[in-house]
Amino acid sequence: QCFSILYGEAHICFKCAPSYGGNLKGSQNICNVPATDRNALNSLWGKLASEILMQNWEAAMEDLTRLRETIDNNSVSSPLQSLQQRTWLIHWSLFVFFNHPKGRDNIIELFLYQPQYLNAIQTMCPHILRYLTTAVITNKDVRKRRQVLKDLVKVIQQESYTYKDPITEFVECLYVNFDFDSAQKKLRECESVLVNDFFLVACLEDFIENARLFIFETFCRIHQCISISMLADKLNMTPEEAERWIVNLIRNARLDAKIDSKLGHVVMGNNAVSPYQQVIEKTKSLSFRSQMLAMNIEKKMAHASRNESLTWVTEFKALSK
Repeated sequence: QCFSILYGEAHICFKCAPSYGGNLKGSQNICNVPATDRNALNSLWGKLASEILMQNWEAAMEDLTRLRETIDNNSVSSPLQSLQQRTWLIHWSLFVFFNHPKGRDNIIELFLYQPQYLNAIQTMCPHILRYLTTAVITNKDVRKRRQVLKDLVKVIQQESYTYKDPITEFVECLYVNFDFDSAQKKLRECESVLVNDFFLVACLEDFIENARLFIFETFCRIHQCISISMLADKLNMTPEEAERWIVNLIRNARLDAKIDSKLGHVVMGNNAVSPYQQVIEKTKSLSFRSQMLAMNIEKKMAHASRNESLTWVTEFKALSK
């Protein structure tokens, strides 16, 4: 009964408080409601909404994690209700993921590598692939980005019949069709999409920079000697801008190549990867995935033992009567 009173008070604060701070204060009063309480889920949603309005991204990320655990461990809701809750969580999480410093890593882990949420995206909201794709392309970890791209391309191919936009089509043109002309056109369209998207407008510069790098890397795998003027055309740049861009890549050790200024060519170096390095690249993600699998198993076992304990207590009380 006390929790119901607190919930009612917080609900009134959320609707009537003159400032977001008042909303947050009311929500904090019920942040420790037990997961078994009928208002637990609603209180967590209210807390998350308040933190987002206050732009407290660290707290919002914690609330998001707690809300996700509550939804995933809820054995009372029907499969359809769980699917709806995950769909709402996916949409609300965009506010957090595109404002939190580690958001672009977390969105990849949740949307791409958690089967329940990937299934929700494929079933209910395939348009979320736009945000997942942008997070992958703008990710600052180069090695992780290359590995994740392979998994992302598979999902984009699977869902291409239900959803397409310039961002997903850019990846498809580049990594599935190897159509550089179409990729160049899609990159121009991506600029317009990013500028007009509330969540993605801040990612514009990173997206264009990394997208050009992807085009360049893919093109270089096929050609040993490349004309700077042709490369500039592929990257939507002038020859002078393209040459400066390539010089910066070489200077920052991101590219093994030399520039022949007389002929206006880029000559690629020998990037042969040793068998040992290939084995390392193939197996480096196994440890992380094994850890995530072990954590999920522990959560399931803890949830099962908790339910078993509650059942035992209920039976004991019934026998006592």
